[in-house]
Amino acid sequence: MTRMYVVIMAGGGGTRLWPLSTPECPKPFLPLFPDGTLFQKTIARILGPDLEVADVTVVASGAYAALARAQVPGVRVLEEPQGRNTAAAVALAVVAIERDDDDVMAVLPADHLIASEAVFRNVLGSAATGLATGSFGIVDPLVTLGIEVDRPATEYGYLLPDLAGGAVVDTLQAYPLKAFEEKPTEARATELGATEGVAWNAGMFLWRRRAIRAAFREFAAEVFDPIAEGWSAGALAAGYAAARAVSIDYAVLEPAAAAGRVVMAAMDVGWSDLGSWTVLLQALGGVGVGRVVQPGDAAEAGSDDLVVERVDGRLVLTEGPRGILAQTPVALLAGARPARDVVAQLLDRAARQEA
Repeated sequence: MTRMYVVIMAGGGGTRLWPLSTPECPKPFLPLFPDGTLFQKTIARILGPDLEVADVTVVASGAYAALARAQVPGVRVLEEPQGRNTAAAVALAVVAIERDDDDVMAVLPADHLIASEAVFRNVLGSAATGLATGSFGIVDPLVTLGIEVDRPATEYGYLLPDLAGGAVVDTLQAYPLKAFEEKPTEARATELGATEGVAWNAGMFLWRRRAIRAAFREFAAEVFDPIAEGWSAGALAAGYAAARAVSIDYAVLEPAAAAGRVVMAAMDVGWSDLGSWTVLLQALGGVGVGRVVQPGDAAEAGSDDLVVERVDGRLVLTEGPRGILAQTPVALLAGARPARDVVAQLLDRAARQEA
């Protein structure tokens, strides 16, 4: 029987949430919510009768391995010797996780928020059994799950469907993927948002183990072969150093889509990548428009604004009006004064974790 297993990609700098995030503790591991980090939520929402912690593997740099193990005890962590982008991380998962070649690997980011967790689990299950095991005449398709577009976003890439070939497969409206499109202009984003079937690229994938291994060998051997050889020889660091640093989208998905081997489906699951202070404030029930003021840049905080900064390494919250000219990144939360308690509680959670 085909079974699903999950690979969680945990890493990234989280620079858009500076100074809350740090190189030592990026966004997935921050206590953004009282009931857990994004990393903990990512794993908790996928567990159930058909998926246990033993079916989950986290791929993370050595710098974050201890965080991952501490936050989800018992989870397997594959440590990358260095960051080489997502293609290398997926390649490591392919060679290091011993599973049946027919089993379906789901690849999920560790730093996304999903409100409709039951719906998301159903989508994963349907994509695993109905799409990844063979669909649209493709024996071993690569499946990408996108997010239904609800606004003309310029900060995301897009999935473009082959509308003529679409069909409902195991409850999912799915299509052969015609192409990926990188972050568009505002005009192009408006055009894409009005196009049937188009979805945001959320970096969520499913494929049989044999399917992704074959795709690597066909489209990105320069990533896969050094890592496979390094793993087998007990010289993973050397293999990583020799592997091309490139995203899984560029290395494998784009050429595979051009070859007619990628299938897509979109979902409405209350998704957010919490990619800015503005979105984080909304998710916490607060208000305000946030931005990061970079070191050396000047800014002014008004009377309704909040300022988050690090003073002697500690997170500090202050109110405007005041000027900003710091040597380290500062978060300016415009209009967020009504959410002062929410922000203060967030910083308190972060400070307790750092202590």
